[in-house]
Amino acid sequence: MSHTLPNDPAQVAKIMLSWHDLDLISCTTLQTLWAGYGQICAITARTTTAASSNHLSKLCGVEPRAAGSTYNLILKLISPPQASADEGHLRKMLSYEIEQRFYSDVVPLLDEEVHVAKCLASTRDLVSGSKDEEQLAGITATIMVDLRDTFPVMGGKRSTLSSVQVHGALNWLAGFHRCSWGLLPDSMDGYVLPPLQEHKRRECGDGVGEGLWLNGGYTYLATRMKEYATLAQDGEDEWSFYLCHDSRNGSSLAEAVALFLTPCGRAVESYIHGDVKSENLFTSKKEDEVAFFDFQYVGLGLGVCDLAKLFTCSVPLEMLVDDVANEVPERLDMCKGEKKLLKHYHEKLVRGQKSDFYEWKAFLRHWETALVDWCRFQASWGFWGNTEWLEARVKAIIHNKTWRDWLYENIEGRELVIV
Repeated sequence: MSHTLPNDPAQVAKIMLSWHDLDLISCTTLQTLWAGYGQICAITARTTTAASSNHLSKLCGVEPRAAGSTYNLILKLISPPQASADEGHLRKMLSYEIEQRFYSDVVPLLDEEVHVAKCLASTRDLVSGSKDEEQLAGITATIMVDLRDTFPVMGGKRSTLSSVQVHGALNWLAGFHRCSWGLLPDSMDGYVLPPLQEHKRRECGDGVGEGLWLNGGYTYLATRMKEYATLAQDGEDEWSFYLCHDSRNGSSLAEAVALFLTPCGRAVESYIHGDVKSENLFTSKKEDEVAFFDFQYVGLGLGVCDLAKLFTCSVPLEMLVDDVANEVPERLDMCKGEKKLLKHYHEKLVRGQKSDFYEWKAFLRHWETALVDWCRFQASWGFWGNTEWLEARVKAIIHNKTWRDWLYENIEGRELVIV
């Protein structure tokens, strides 16, 4: 029996659509995935029964249509170029597995205000031993609703958002983080470990992480030690001194920050998106409502970690500093614009909670710590976005003795695990 070729998305879509009594009308590649790991395609499907029309109409959030109606969907097809035990490859493959799990298991539980594409079908649904399983061997594929029908405005690649879009993104993030508080399992044992640890666990037969990432995002220190080591060896980089060599109690500042941010069961921890930026969102025509996509790095964390990347990479500088006409100073305390955005997010985040659940003072400390950690990643990987603002803010934070004392007091007795 011949196998479906991994680079034949139309055939993959046709097989998966048939599970829901749908016919494939068209399949167009929109983009290839990073490093040739697959592709994203726009597909048009036609229903063949009233039941399939009702089901798809509900997923798409539209009025029921008659059999024979067409719908716009998205196929995300993963067909890796080769197997490898390299950390980067393992991270990618685990991320696609987790994203598929997120769409299948978590999205149906989210509040309606948290706009995310609904999943129609995935290769997780394959029946063991079936003909389809053999045909789709080695492929990870997900078919979901096309968000562009409702949210037609693309955020744009490495671009800043409008003021309205920024507030829409903050509303979405606050809603997602708040909603996830009610979805977290009682135990952290089922989460997926960092790539090398998870790979080792599976090889040894010690179980398989069946949830989302234990540590959401892709920039945290435990999986970026090569970049961190390079930064530490760069004697001419000021960030090498600040983050790698300015130590206390045996930990560098970067290690102390990473340790604090590592999920440990705190009540204010939530699911985080993990890769918040303009190119991972669509907005409504009025730009006031946002829908995020690309959930490869969704997992546990503090919501401020999502904000750190958003503010640096996609928020206009004039919304963060008081006077964009002048140069950003060497050190910069929080300006009115930054505080206003944080207040907006925080108020929506804690809506419905007790007044002392996540106090503003604690939230700000978390925010400052997330900024330092994000700066560590950029310093070791490459700066982009509101670089001057980020560096100036982080310099002000790390030179604040009150913040440093707070940080080290709050990691006492904990140990950073790096494999």
